[in-house]
Amino acid sequence: MPVWLREHSWRQTLSAVYLSLPLRGARATPANIFCSEQYLKVSIPPFLFEAILYAPIDDTNSTAKIGNGNIFFTLYKKEPAMWDSLTLANADKEKLQDLRENAVLKAHEKAKEETEAKKITKQENKKYALEATMKLEEAERKRIEDLKEKERQKVTKELELWKNQQKDGDKYKSMQKKGALHEEIEPLKQRKNEKINKTQIPNEGTSKTRLKSTKGDGSCSIFSQNLKEELLPAPRAAATIKVNFTPRVFPTALRESRVPEEEEWLHKQAEARRIINSDLSELEDLKEEEKNPDWLKDKGNKMFAMGDYLGAVNAYNLAVKLNSKLPVLYLNRAACHLKLRNLHKAIEDSSKALELLTPPVPDNENARVKAHVRRGTAFCQLELYTEVPVDEMWSRSMAGS
Repeated sequence: MPVWLREHSWRQTLSAVYLSLPLRGARATPANIFCSEQYLKVSIPPFLFEAILYAPIDDTNSTAKIGNGNIFFTLYKKEPAMWDSLTLANADKEKLQDLRENAVLKAHEKAKEETEAKKITKQENKKYALEATMKLEEAERKRIEDLKEKERQKVTKELELWKNQQKDGDKYKSMQKKGALHEEIEPLKQRKNEKINKTQIPNEGTSKTRLKSTKGDGSCSIFSQNLKEELLPAPRAAATIKVNFTPRVFPTALRESRVPEEEEWLHKQAEARRIINSDLSELEDLKEEEKNPDWLKDKGNKMFAMGDYLGAVNAYNLAVKLNSKLPVLYLNRAACHLKLRNLHKAIEDSSKALELLTPPVPDNENARVKAHVRRGTAFCQLELYTEVPVDEMWSRSMAGS
């Protein structure tokens, strides 16, 4: 049976009631006090105080202070008036029970509304944080693109300047060669003219003979030969030609590889890249470029590197909703769940990644090892040692070494 606290004192003004309740050595906390518009209760086992107030109060602004073995209540009246007594007098048990039940029901409804309001506020804050992070990422990406564009323009200008300098140099060299060739040809012409002027022509027979002898001397052939030697281009410079062969997608030798499985894996990856589900209601507020699974994956990787594991999980969740066939999304989300101690979810994501990483080929070997390690780690942390497959125990030992 509870011990009722009958000893209390109170005073009032037009707008407030001041109540002092001694605790008799009991220790009270805010959880022991319940107050509504017309119902006040203090329950500190084995002590109990209950009061149906004379008139409604403003329970939102009313206060209670615990100290010096007492609880001091400041109850603000909804309507300014003087009360005849602290509690409602001449009330039967049924009315008191109805007032008590209504007070508890209203308190439950108020608590439910506050919980819903907190939930909505939390969702709005999370959405705002995600949008703010995306805006920061967009600003950073734009800044990097601007820097790249400036650097590209700078390099383009330098390249154009270099090309112009090369053209001017080539023109200057060609002009120098033409001038040197002209200087060599002029003396030869002068010598030829001098020889012709010195030659005397006594008669027609001798002229023919001398003309023949002149042809026989080969002065014209020497002149043309010199001209040809000057006009010949320089020999080509020696150089080394490198021949590059297109590498195979898979590093294993063809005699050791499994071509059908490798082709199937490449076909599955190509099909997975083409599957994008962009008709979700959660993605209506996002930009077109933000509806890319690869962009969301990179964003989640950056958040994981900064220690924001919940933000990374949200990014991977959106990416999985867009494309549920990419094993790297489940693999990265499993790593986040391990950090957050969501071990069962880590096991689910690792298992899903292993389902998608088929057929087993050298190209997805590292991803399969990571999936086995993360699932085995989750099983070990849950102390489910018999559930860990042998290959995962081997993967964990190899990762540790």
